[in-house]
Amino acid sequence: MSFSAKVITDSISEPGARLTTLEVTFPRFVLPEFNTHRVFGRNSASSRAIPVAKQLERVRQDPFIPIHWGANQPGMQADYELTGSERDQAELAWLAARDSAVQYTEQLLALGLHKQITNRLLEPFMWHTVIVTATEWSNFYALRLNPQAQPEIRRTAELMAVAYNASAPRLVRYGEWHLPLIQPDEQSWAVANIEDAIKVSVGRCARVSYLTHDGVRDYAKDIELYDRLVSSGHMSPLEHVATPLLYSGDWSGNLRGWKPIRKTIRNEDDYSLPRE
Repeated sequence: MSFSAKVITDSISEPGARLTTLEVTFPRFVLPEFNTHRVFGRNSASSRAIPVAKQLERVRQDPFIPIHWGANQPGMQADYELTGSERDQAELAWLAARDSAVQYTEQLLALGLHKQITNRLLEPFMWHTVIVTATEWSNFYALRLNPQAQPEIRRTAELMAVAYNASAPRLVRYGEWHLPLIQPDEQSWAVANIEDAIKVSVGRCARVSYLTHDGVRDYAKDIELYDRLVSSGHMSPLEHVATPLLYSGDWSGNLRGWKPIRKTIRNEDDYSLPRE
């Protein structure tokens, strides 16, 4: 894997509100910075969900390696990089730390420890994929394209901006839906089966893939996942699927000019309250 960003669904309402969903891959260690942006709806692959053996293979074969070896100095930003043998030794030390993390992860796996703990040792060396949906992007770009930003999140923001600016949104009329991860060959089915298509889209956003973990498209499993998410109060995947509002300046949740399917669920903001 490597840094990447692509638009997977791009919609504009008749009043002119644009809603865009991207699939973005970046180093796992910048996820906390990405998650500070509260106008984003986002879901990403969880360290609790992916089998340890699969994560071990990824980290062995394709670990994240820093793109900027900043020299130590006061403050949060490193203006200058290590060079020559110091840089080479720093990269070797990083990979040695990866090898050590792999070794201890294998020991914990052999002891039978659950992946929700075992995988955590590998996170500094992981690539991470996120589905992100928003109507508002300017603050993110102002902060993350800034020279003071961590180089890895700045690279991520650069790729996102290129993908966003190159995309042409599709007109979605009032009563229609923005449906990420519904594939081109499924569009006719989605129009004829919109309630199921909404659930399928939500389930796929929760998985961060249009395929199930078994590598197949399965509407029944996507719908089952949707029902399980709602019943257990895990509502964030319902923020990616939305329908236009009549006025582009109106807000619903964290979207301007669009109403996410989350906002149609009773008591979606408080799991302690009944949904029926």
